Amino acid sequence: MIKQFNSLIEMLKTFPDEQSCIDHFTAIKWTEKKQCPHCGSEKIYHFADNRTHKCAQCRKKFSIRVGTIFEDSKIPLQKWFMAVYLATSHKKGISSIQLAKDIDVTQKTAWFMLHRLRHASQTKSFNTPSLGGQGKIVEIDETYIGGKERNKHNNKRSKGTQGRSTKTKAAVLGMLERGGELRAVKVKNGASFSIMPVIVTNVLSDTKIMTDEARAYRQLPRAYTHNSVNHSFCEYVSGSIHTNTIEGAWSLFKRGILGIQHHISPKHLDRYLTEFSFRYNTRKQGEGERVNNLLARTNGRITYKELIA
Repeated sequence: MIKQFNSLIEMLKTFPDEQSCIDHFTAIKWTEKKQCPHCGSEKIYHFADNRTHKCAQCRKKFSIRVGTIFEDSKIPLQKWFMAVYLATSHKKGISSIQLAKDIDVTQKTAWFMLHRLRHASQTKSFNTPSLGGQGKIVEIDETYIGGKERNKHNNKRSKGTQGRSTKTKAAVLGMLERGGELRAVKVKNGASFSIMPVIVTNVLSDTKIMTDEARAYRQLPRAYTHNSVNHSFCEYVSGSIHTNTIEGAWSLFKRGILGIQHHISPKHLDRYLTEFSFRYNTRKQGEGERVNNLLARTNGRITYKELIA
């Protein structure tokens, strides 16, 4: 399996045509075992064109695209590979308008492609079932996605939306293990009844948790060791106690919204969060490794009707 390419030019030289892309994707998808996407049988026949396969059990023909985000797509795999590279290599992401220009498709097609890639980033998103554990530190912080009221016209401003209000904003909870992975989840609001189930589900007992002074974190179970810094008193670091790492991740995510996306619908926010988490968690990987990482997650699909419903 080819992994060594560090630029878009190198990737296009590595995969110059459709067949080279098919061969590479086949090697990734069938790394462990070959399976029929329809019935799961491992007895498969291969046609001479190296593109068509047939199951000996259910007798159905299929291509390597079936059962993946590429199914029923007329876009060549080479363009899909380019989209994967561009979407994962830019720290702040890429807009559908820019992707459409870069790979010569319509904006509508690029928008659909990017959402399929975001859907793929949700599959096997994390290397471990939970964050933290004994001796590990997890920083937790919530943030709010939406425009600031002071930047809106007077007739479009809403009252009572300061601070942690979710009247015009969406609340997001982030959990970042120092030296490990980031997980970001949309929540109803910043109250303890909203965030505690998410924390308990994603963070192991005996973890040292670092937060700010928000009242909701006072309800953390005793199974955790809880330390906090009080930002309202201009306290940002106290020895090893701080939330600077997770706040840095939020800063990067919001710069992506401001400079690239400009606006994110609450309906699709979860997908943007998993896309960002994937890029953040693979930021130390090489370009080729990161592309292959996402290609390995492409099982399952999402339809256009599901996206616009």
